[in-house]
Amino acid sequence: MECPHLGSSVCIAPDSAKFPQGSPSSWCCSVCRSNKSPWVCLTCSSVHCGSYRCDDFVVNDTKLGLVQKVREHLQNLENSAFTSDRHRKRKLLENSSLNSKLLKVNGSTTALCATGLRNLGNTCFMNAILQSLSNIQQFCCYFKELPAVELRNGKTAGRRTYHTRSQGDNNVSLVEEFRKTLCALWQGSQTAFSPESLFYVVWKIMPNFRGYQQQDAHEFMRYLLDHLHLELQGGFNGVSRSVILQENSSLSASNKCCINGASTVVTAIFGGILQNEVNCLICGTESRKFDPFLDLSLDIPSQFRNKRTKNQESGPMCTLRDCLRSFTDLEELDETELYMCHKCKKKQKSTKKFWIQKLPKVLCLHLKRFHWTAYLRNKVDTYVEFPLRGLDMKCYLLEPENSGPESCLYDLVAVVVHHGSGVGSGHYTAYAAHEGRWFHFNDSTVTLTDEETVVKAKAYILFYVERQAKSGSDKL
Repeated sequence: MECPHLGSSVCIAPDSAKFPQGSPSSWCCSVCRSNKSPWVCLTCSSVHCGSYRCDDFVVNDTKLGLVQKVREHLQNLENSAFTSDRHRKRKLLENSSLNSKLLKVNGSTTALCATGLRNLGNTCFMNAILQSLSNIQQFCCYFKELPAVELRNGKTAGRRTYHTRSQGDNNVSLVEEFRKTLCALWQGSQTAFSPESLFYVVWKIMPNFRGYQQQDAHEFMRYLLDHLHLELQGGFNGVSRSVILQENSSLSASNKCCINGASTVVTAIFGGILQNEVNCLICGTESRKFDPFLDLSLDIPSQFRNKRTKNQESGPMCTLRDCLRSFTDLEELDETELYMCHKCKKKQKSTKKFWIQKLPKVLCLHLKRFHWTAYLRNKVDTYVEFPLRGLDMKCYLLEPENSGPESCLYDLVAVVVHHGSGVGSGHYTAYAAHEGRWFHFNDSTVTLTDEETVVKAKAYILFYVERQAKSGSDKL
């Protein structure tokens, strides 16, 4: 490891034989004061840590790049030594994959073309979101039809490389790795795909998700969509990809919702608009504001939070409509959220109400199952009943009379489920519909399931697709 003070000096970890600064338990980083993963320089005795608070990555090479040269040499040896063995294993896997992906539907044998995603170390939160997005056809097809971007040239072209900080951030593209991952799914050529290249890019551009601890799937989805949107706006290597969006007649300008700049496929499909109405209870002044959204986060009403299972008979069952009604109902703001009334010239008590001014093509509903208490974050494990088909959003619209008969109806396409008791633990899986059949995605394992199993799931994130109008060719 390179010492930030002396350059290429040797450093040791706390489990090494000698400790120049006393007990390793007393070491702390001189930059962030963290005592996690400390490293001490054997020349200047400076202590730094391996966390990402001090820097984006720990520098683990000399100024001449000697360690990187050793890595490349070892990689070349490994590639040459195991090429034949890999080919042999690949053939065996392909044969076993084909046999394991055969299932009987209506008495005939068909191939199961779904592909799982390998868990890279508590990355089930990412896998569940990726599998869900891969089954939103118009969104997925857009990325799969993008032209490939060659990020590496010369000697490293076509080969896996070890990434270091010296390579810089300009050599990664979230859109490109996302495209490659989507292309690898639903091809039926392998039982599981390893999204390590995509995960590396996530580490590069989303510092919150570095490491191998469990993460919140909804938070990851928002970061992913936001960064895809930003990169699509700017393009890669100076070439904007908004041209493809403009050429796609099914994503016309009337269906776009701009968030942070120009529209992209992200906002064209997931983008909606809320109207936020705030009324002063003293003078009656009304304030209106329009807010774009990519998903709606819904509270589970407090009266349902003790109901944990679908078959529990104590009290009424919580439904998705209850959560939507709670979101759009008139609410009186408490003392901590006083509204600054421009007419009264001071903060006053007020009421707030949300209306949906524009519905998206894909309605993403996030059920807020995690709540902070004084000491920890608890999970609301209440079962929420949700429809597989025909979710009617017309009654939540600002101007329902201007909507068509089927433009407010949505059908379920994917569900993300959190199993466990806390946000920092547990496991994420996803259910998704593909060509009329439902599948359960559990990391590298994909199984065929049925609608009865899906509706019993304790949903965390629901993806609903706008129902196609019979005469509308531009519907999703």
